[in-house]
Amino acid sequence: MSFFLVFLAIGLVGAVFWVGLGLRSGRKGNGPLPFLLDGGFEQPPANLPPVLLPAEAAPEDVDRVRFSLGLRGYRMDQVDQVLDELRDQLASQQEEIDGLRAELLALQEAGTTEPGGTASAGKNTL
Repeated sequence: MSFFLVFLAIGLVGAVFWVGLGLRSGRKGNGPLPFLLDGGFEQPPANLPPVLLPAEAAPEDVDRVRFSLGLRGYRMDQVDQVLDELRDQLASQQEEIDGLRAELLALQEAGTTEPGGTASAGKNTL
């Protein structure tokens, strides 16, 4: 008899919960269940400050980056933001390296690679 009362209480609580969800949704038509299943997996609002890197990140800065946990792992918006910043920094550094290499190549072709900045083509050693 006691098992029957426990099952009856569980059923009654479930029915009250089901009716409460139906009234809360305020949606007419097919019922509240599809609405609840479709709308339950959006990204939660950000409640932590954004993860930022300095303008010129060093390896130590990347080591200190920590992401908050979301429903399915790390917050994808924070990870995407940090990866975008790293991509932009790497691209700007690569552009600077390419510019410096082109400048060095131009200086080497002009013949001014000696430490004093003098051209080696005009020297005579006897």
